[in-house]
Amino acid sequence: MGPFSVTGQPNAMGGREVGGLANQLAAHMRLDSPTDRDRLRRFWNTPIVASRPGLKAVELFDAVLDGRVKALWIVATNPADSMPRADRVRAALEACPFLVVSDCWPTETTPYAHVVLPASAWGEKDGTVTNSERCISRQRKFRDAPGEARPDWWMFAEVARRMGFADSFAWSGPGAIFREHAALSGFENDGERAFDIATLGETDEAAYEAMAPLRWPLQAGRSAYNSSAGRLFANGGFSTSDHRARFVATPYRGPDHMQARPFVLNTGRVRDQWHTMTRTGRVPRLMTHAPEPTIAIHPADAARLGLAAGDLARVETDAGAALLPVAVTAAQRAGELFVPMHWTDAHTSAGPIGRVVTARVDPHSGQPGLKATPASLVRLATRFNGIVLRRSGGALAVPCHWTRVPLANGHLYRLAGIHELPTGDALTEFATDLLGPMADNVEWVEMEDLARGVLRRAALVDNVLEACLMLAYDANSLPRSEAIAPLLGMRVPDHERWRVLIGGDLGRTADAGPRVCACFGVGRATVVDAVREHALSSTDEIGALLSAGTNCGSCLPELQAILRGMSPRAPLLLEANERMA
Repeated sequence: MGPFSVTGQPNAMGGREVGGLANQLAAHMRLDSPTDRDRLRRFWNTPIVASRPGLKAVELFDAVLDGRVKALWIVATNPADSMPRADRVRAALEACPFLVVSDCWPTETTPYAHVVLPASAWGEKDGTVTNSERCISRQRKFRDAPGEARPDWWMFAEVARRMGFADSFAWSGPGAIFREHAALSGFENDGERAFDIATLGETDEAAYEAMAPLRWPLQAGRSAYNSSAGRLFANGGFSTSDHRARFVATPYRGPDHMQARPFVLNTGRVRDQWHTMTRTGRVPRLMTHAPEPTIAIHPADAARLGLAAGDLARVETDAGAALLPVAVTAAQRAGELFVPMHWTDAHTSAGPIGRVVTARVDPHSGQPGLKATPASLVRLATRFNGIVLRRSGGALAVPCHWTRVPLANGHLYRLAGIHELPTGDALTEFATDLLGPMADNVEWVEMEDLARGVLRRAALVDNVLEACLMLAYDANSLPRSEAIAPLLGMRVPDHERWRVLIGGDLGRTADAGPRVCACFGVGRATVVDAVREHALSSTDEIGALLSAGTNCGSCLPELQAILRGMSPRAPLLLEANERMA
């Protein structure tokens, strides 16, 4: 449409350049243009070029499920979690006669595959990426791929070779692929297509290796969109044959069934996580800011439903339902709910929120309505709460809501039960399942107060804490998980074992509160104390004192919010906001 790629994906602009959508050809050529199709056919010396759009993502998995698609190759994505109607997508993956998955490590999708191809990870690959301002950068690997892992292009070329198309895929490496890509961008272009990096197709391997970042198009003044300085669209115009805009009429269609489901469910990202957490979910530091998925709701909506922060609630849509704890925040718009899209079965019993997102799609782009699913919400009574610390990870096969948080020395699980806590031998079995397998020489330390449903059990091997469990009817009877998590893997002297059961600090410093700055490990309480004690008034001053906000910058909005909340005008602003609400 314009000068930017409006998307949240890395290298999404590069994906568009190579035709990486079901309704595009490479080098910004159009699938519905006979001229473009013939041009591409002649450049690639192929008898056939697709003339009809392929299946978009939601359509694709519907086609797999009903048998129209019998073989599927999934590369570097995790649709078992990221797609709407995730359970339906999983059923399609299960039914697919032949499924291949290329990835760096196990995901929720790989168990369905008949063949898993080990792929090179980001730091193990050579190539180029293009950001949203059309800047092409060389990506150089900083380590060799382990074992039999190979880059994606190599896999495609090997499959093509074994299917009899070796001559068309005879690349010697990513440099050769890039030169072909660059040459195609300028083939019979003459300024008709804005994407033009043809001069790079005339370089050699040494020039490719040394290529510095640059912005396309490279033919300054050749295109009608360019100024003499090479700025795209500097002289106006659009990427159409007459350089005039085309408007597509898309009448608004609001979410269905709003009378029966009064909320709009929005899904999206949180600050420190990425996609389905296949990488970020393994980094303990990145779990300190938002350790578990929650349902964000406006205070007025929460009050109307009798919900308080931390309550367990059931969000339900036409596609399904999920149990999640509640986060009450004025930052959430009234009438809407927000749930992050990252958490999967590996991290929570709720599974991916994609399970409850309907697959209503835009009729032109095929984009599913991930931001606007009609939903209802109801509070669930929590019969018991718990915390588990253990060295081993994995999902819990227990009848309660749980969330797993990776730690430096193991894993922390938060529990919330909507059924009564077991008693007697059933309680012992329940506790054993939660704590996982133990060594033969384990020593147990236990405390019970069955009137309050309190059970605390710690397992030590050679005086090192291997696991512990804390259950109670009332969440307020449990220690703060942030306080006891550091105990896992610690050596506990005999005379200090009682401290484990009460969640004692074993001589540790005071709790710094929820993590604000993941880069430097700065907690909210530390920031608040510093602002108050040193009369800090800017994020620069906070950074100078605590380093918070001076690296990646992701925590700057939260630091600004802390400063606003502690300003002299904050109580007046809060009172005004409450009156408006």
